[in-house]
Amino acid sequence: MPGTEFRALHQKGNPFTLMNAWDAGSAKMLAAMGAQAIATTSAGHAFTLGRPDMGRVSRDESLTHAQDLVAAVNLPVSGDFENGYGDDPDTVAETIRLAAEAGLAGCSIEDTRMGDAPSAYDFDLAVDRIRAAAAAARALPRDFVLVARADGIMNGFYDVDEAIRRLQAFDTAGADCLYAPLPKTMDDLRRIIACTQKPVNVLVTGAFAHYSRAEFAAMGAARLSLGSGLARITHAMIADCGRTILNGDFTDFQRAARGAQIDAMLTN
Repeated sequence: MPGTEFRALHQKGNPFTLMNAWDAGSAKMLAAMGAQAIATTSAGHAFTLGRPDMGRVSRDESLTHAQDLVAAVNLPVSGDFENGYGDDPDTVAETIRLAAEAGLAGCSIEDTRMGDAPSAYDFDLAVDRIRAAAAAARALPRDFVLVARADGIMNGFYDVDEAIRRLQAFDTAGADCLYAPLPKTMDDLRRIIACTQKPVNVLVTGAFAHYSRAEFAAMGAARLSLGSGLARITHAMIADCGRTILNGDFTDFQRAARGAQIDAMLTN
């Protein structure tokens, strides 16, 4: 079962790398390279639709996208489902049920109210939303890994003390894995990992990309994720190579992967 297999990967002090894919092709390539599990990326998916990040993709679109990745690989797939596509706890619970029906092994739920002026949900509502999600996950006929995210540090809504307060409340509310993206320092990350006995996810980007898996393992991390990092690298290549090509310089084509190499990964 994908949920059971996915849960077993989450071991404090022995982190696996959750590879975020943005379409079926990237998922199949990552699986062919040895990925243990795949996750969607809300930003990367939005880019494929020609849209910016942050709440521009509907729940139905995200579920269909997730089903495509589940069908593409024989690995557990987790969904990056932003705020659960609604403010109220009942909507979040419904999203969990639909995620499981789509074949996902788990998904993450953020504490960010989407819209033109995003903000953090009030503490009590943020906890109620995770409690409803956890109840929905436990009522499923199979295992499902619920990740509760405290995104306020990354988004500038609150500090590490508030993030820890929320993560500990999410833990008590029934979340299986906890996640506060991009704390300000490694010391803050250590505090986050130490605040719970549950597995903690670390987003490996920005300053954190300078550290190794062994260093995150020594801190007690259980999971390392990429977010939209690989998708953004791909788009950086499009931007950089596209500029040189439009300026009449075609030498970047020498960096292209061979068709046979990609075909081999896609047919595994």
